Amino acid sequence: MAISFDLIGKAALVTGANTGIGQAIAIALAQAGADVAVAGRSEPTETLAALKAIGRKVVNIAADLSSIQPVQRVTDEAVDGLGRLDILVNNAGIIRRDDLLDFTEADWDAVIDTNLKSLFFLSQAAARHMAARAADGDQSRGKIVNIASLLSFQGGIRVPSYAAAKSGVAGVTRAMANELAARGIQVNAIAPGYIATNNTAALQGDETRNRQILERIPAGRWGRPEDIAGTAVYLSSPAADYVTGQILAVDGGWLAR
Repeated sequence: MAISFDLIGKAALVTGANTGIGQAIAIALAQAGADVAVAGRSEPTETLAALKAIGRKVVNIAADLSSIQPVQRVTDEAVDGLGRLDILVNNAGIIRRDDLLDFTEADWDAVIDTNLKSLFFLSQAAARHMAARAADGDQSRGKIVNIASLLSFQGGIRVPSYAAAKSGVAGVTRAMANELAARGIQVNAIAPGYIATNNTAALQGDETRNRQILERIPAGRWGRPEDIAGTAVYLSSPAADYVTGQILAVDGGWLAR
């Protein structure tokens, strides 16, 4: 049997696709053949232009995922716009930094609500659609890909709510995988290492910190958003039909060090 990474005929929803990792994933899914809906607070003008240039069907959904209020609407708009939903990539997320002794409840709640609570309930809404389709005899598999973090495995410094949320993403990925596999849905997560994006610009610009990071990475370089995008295509494709409940680190070897 030929191994297939082909996503032609599939429909994907990617959250937080304005720049960086989310943008690269949305574009890569389209390049692999999927129609793509993107959801986020601001209009991802550059991403939408790139998707349209590829020639896939594109849907833009305005939604603030700092609460679960829009999750059903987001799912419904993706299904209505694309005709179905086969793939969900939960990439939207925020980070708040402060010393542990000064960390506020507001910063704790903001990160947990966006990075973990909304991720779970959007996954639930998408999985209900995928499971119902499977129950009606559709043989295609549903795919949910969560964006975790190295802090799904480590504690970090000055980011307690982010570490808690991303550790939670790893746990809920496994929990969802256990219950949804029998319904034809695979659930996995990607844990990016140090990726060169706008969010890490300050670290890249800090000569000492940049050197320390590069010394720790066996690959000897910062990751690129495209490094994560390729893994997302794999996990969304038929090639990964027997992969579920995994948190796959794409980190240039950071965790092996």
